[in-house]
Amino acid sequence: MPLSEHEQRLFEQIERSLAEDPKFASAVRASDPRFHARRRLLVAAGVIIAGLALLVYGAVIKLPPLAVAGFVVMLASAAFAVQSHRRGQSPDLHVVGGTTSRRRPRGRSGRRSSILDRMEDRWRQRPEGHR
Repeated sequence: MPLSEHEQRLFEQIERSLAEDPKFASAVRASDPRFHARRRLLVAAGVIIAGLALLVYGAVIKLPPLAVAGFVVMLASAAFAVQSHRRGQSPDLHVVGGTTSRRRPRGRSGRRSSILDRMEDRWRQRPEGHR
């Protein structure tokens, strides 16, 4: 059952007021797992560069243990970056109230993917006297 025009206007007004609230936006951003995954990727990229610098410096001053340490740092950071990237791409992660949406998983009809689907379910399940 689609929403009436009045309900659609109210819903849009609520969305706009939530989008304009900086505290709410920062709270949603801080709780977004993909935000943390991106940050971990950036940190890993920085550590990879530092490991490369350590490797080159160890090779230039002819200190093999330092060069090997730089290589190990690069390797560990690359593994961390791959793991963070996989976690960030997980279909179970989603943003609440943002413009990003998650696709509904196929074959799993028990799980709903968006807030609109949950709201629609609640609307359908409300008591008969409140229509």
